[in-house]
Amino acid sequence: DANDRFSLGAGAGLNAHVDYEGELAIVIGKACRNVSEAEVLSGGYILGYTAANDVTQRHWQRNSGGDQWGRGKSLDTYCPMGPCLLLAGLQSPDLQISTLVNGEVRQHSRTSDMIFNVSAVVSWLSRATTLVPGTVILTGTPSGVGYAREGGPSWLAEGDEVQVCIEDIGCLNNNVTCEPQ
Repeated sequence: DANDRFSLGAGAGLNAHVDYEGELAIVIGKACRNVSEAEVLSGGYILGYTAANDVTQRHWQRNSGGDQWGRGKSLDTYCPMGPCLLLAGLQSPDLQISTLVNGEVRQHSRTSDMIFNVSAVVSWLSRATTLVPGTVILTGTPSGVGYAREGGPSWLAEGDEVQVCIEDIGCLNNNVTCEPQ
């Protein structure tokens, strides 16, 4: 549900230093392995795109092993996605993306400003690894995440509302809750 909640987690250290990362998510539509960048869109390997909030527990991200993408990004309820799937076309998308926390714009960019376009991402990940239909790939977040805010970090807290809005897709709205200890 695009108007769902995600939990900060319960227990020591799980509910502190939680951050948002609004991202474009790619959904694979056709199995691919070792596909070239030129073939990704024309070959129909991408089914479509949706909005994702790559919720990150920064302390665990840096201190639990697994490097950047380990435990800090894999707690239950993390990485909500939605509200719908925008079907892929033959061109890399150029969509406005914004993340708002309690109505304040924290991230604002265009998907055409991503370091790697969707074709490059899919091609690189398909090297020696088969991407199967339904695979979801997050593409990276624009500047403005909470831990890197000017003036010091701004962490999510219970009661906050996070919106990740992407042009032609809509807004993923999530309320932040705490799990009981």
